[in-house]
Amino acid sequence: MNSQQKLDDYQLCIRALSDRIVEAQTPIRVLDAVKWDDGIRDGFLKAKGKQPPAVDRDYYLSRPLAFDAAAKKLEFQNIERDITRQLGQFNPVGQIMRRMCKEYRMVIRMLEARGTEDFGLISQELYGAASDAFHAGDPTLADLGLMLSDYLNNIAARGDLEDEPKVLGASDAVNILQQRLAGVFGDDTIRVFESDGILADAAAGADYIKIRSDARFNERDVKALEVHEGLVHVGTTLNGLNQPICTFLAKGPPSSTVTQEGLAILMEVIAFASYPTRLRKLTNRTRAIHMAEEGADFLEVFEFFREQGYGLEGGYSNASRVFRGSVPNGLPFTKDLSYLKGFILIYNYIQLAVRKGKLEQIPLLFCGKTTLEDMRTLRKLVDEGLVLPPKYLPPQFQDMNALSAWMCFSNFLNHLSLDRIEADYANIL
Repeated sequence: MNSQQKLDDYQLCIRALSDRIVEAQTPIRVLDAVKWDDGIRDGFLKAKGKQPPAVDRDYYLSRPLAFDAAAKKLEFQNIERDITRQLGQFNPVGQIMRRMCKEYRMVIRMLEARGTEDFGLISQELYGAASDAFHAGDPTLADLGLMLSDYLNNIAARGDLEDEPKVLGASDAVNILQQRLAGVFGDDTIRVFESDGILADAAAGADYIKIRSDARFNERDVKALEVHEGLVHVGTTLNGLNQPICTFLAKGPPSSTVTQEGLAILMEVIAFASYPTRLRKLTNRTRAIHMAEEGADFLEVFEFFREQGYGLEGGYSNASRVFRGSVPNGLPFTKDLSYLKGFILIYNYIQLAVRKGKLEQIPLLFCGKTTLEDMRTLRKLVDEGLVLPPKYLPPQFQDMNALSAWMCFSNFLNHLSLDRIEADYANIL
């Protein structure tokens, strides 16, 4: 079904409710609401990292939210009530939309609680905690972070896997990315441009990628941005914007952040775009969040990043990601757990889909800002014509033959005991 065809009453009803969610969430900008301004950084650097950042509850109260929190929570409650009235309690698409409304209300409560203990507790509800297990009896995210650090230390000890020099400036990266993404999405679909006002090296919007003007890159960095920001983040947004009925798929609440970041990291791995330094960045963030959950304050987390080789500014930048929205001795903002947590959950999902022969489920991860727990429902919604399959798919997910072969081997290899293998291979490795 294309968007030109006339929608029936049921589809129009879903579209109207979906549009209300999209409209209601527009002013909610989590990262804008929790970030610290340059004055906080300047004060910290001036004190040479010896004093915690000057952030308390009053700091956040002096930076009000861009919307009326009480009115916004009520708006989502009204939408949720209307979803039940118009679609019923057990309607599958209604259940997804109701959960989104609840989640956005929780996001608003978290933002209202900036600078208090509740901020960190609600963050854990939305994004998870480092001490969460994946499955009963399995290692936690914190365990995974430590395990990966050990592997990375063994690799680093070799001394011959140095990163290539960062010889590309922002304008070089912009030109390369623009050219590569035009080949996937068409010439005018995605804009890539330089920007001064971002913290990270790059950031993706609905149909654009911003590159920080003073950032430096090597070929590997650009490849990672191409698959992470371009093929996944912008791709899923465009696929969501392409939905004629379930327009909510263009917007992602926190539960979709875990799925989206997990997809992006998986794509980096299977496109051979990841590398040890990039992986260490993710493990360091996970370890730092776990430290803060265990009671470490800003200066202790800052020192951890200094030990990892970061300078004064780099240490501050990384530590502030952990405590933004909170206070220097408070619970952490746990959004950065999404990368490794999402990667493990998505990888397991795809493995299981291959094992059970449900390959058609896998590309649906890309049909918008999806959430893993909705995948079974989304399959039904595609069959009903309420959701369109993804228009844009990374090449690795277009080729189900290759992906399923890789996962079949992976499934088998997971059953082998690495400890036993290590003992048996001792004489040849």
